[in-house]
Amino acid sequence: MNLLPLPAFTDNYLWMLHDGRQAIVVDPGDSAPVLQALQQLGVQLQAILVTHHHPDHVGGVDVLRNATGAVVYGPAREDIPAPVRPLAHGDTVEVLGLRFEVIDVPGHTAGHIAYFCEAVDAEPVLFCGDTLFSGGCGRLFEGTPAQMLASLDRLSALPGNTRVCCAHEYTLSNLRFARAVEPDNAALIHYTDQCEALRSRHQPTLPSRIALERDINPFLRVRQPAVAQAARQHDAQVNPGDAVAVLAALRQWKNEFR
Repeated sequence: MNLLPLPAFTDNYLWMLHDGRQAIVVDPGDSAPVLQALQQLGVQLQAILVTHHHPDHVGGVDVLRNATGAVVYGPAREDIPAPVRPLAHGDTVEVLGLRFEVIDVPGHTAGHIAYFCEAVDAEPVLFCGDTLFSGGCGRLFEGTPAQMLASLDRLSALPGNTRVCCAHEYTLSNLRFARAVEPDNAALIHYTDQCEALRSRHQPTLPSRIALERDINPFLRVRQPAVAQAARQHDAQVNPGDAVAVLAALRQWKNEFR
């Protein structure tokens, strides 16, 4: 099974899985890169997995469904281009011999879901949309800090070798913020060097790994004393023992960070 990030817009990735004959695509905000890849690879699109309703994730759904007959799956609590098979936490999707578990991850949007498969070529894969980024998390457009913390806790609990397929190439900007939070984090410094080298060669920094994100991502590390104290130093009203308050302060800090 081949896992491919298809670049779209300025910084999106539309993820494709294919076995040389059939394919799945995740969050196709633009149909053109997908249609081009299908033609170049000589594969047939069987399924479209959608994580949330934002246009840069669903804009190509209708064109692709009409062109290929692919079945569309998406969050039950969001407005996804119909017809769509609605999904909620605990549901499963079986396609191309793979079994995806649906995880509710509200925060970025109210009904955001993620897709987890425990064995794609013997290693797990997570399609997390805009909930978890390498070194960061999504903005809270519709959800609360408490919802986002619960969502990130669910994802952080997945196996450490899980490949994290985020929907945007935000890694370097996220790592600049992460280093402002934890300037002495050796794993973060090393990872930043690796990602800078990849981007200098115009290569993706993704997929990441859950174990790596636990070590370098401040939004997964809100209970670490250094991260909590950094949040308090930025906002003196933060209780460093309140993980939700720490996450809220970090997210607001990140929103303003330049």
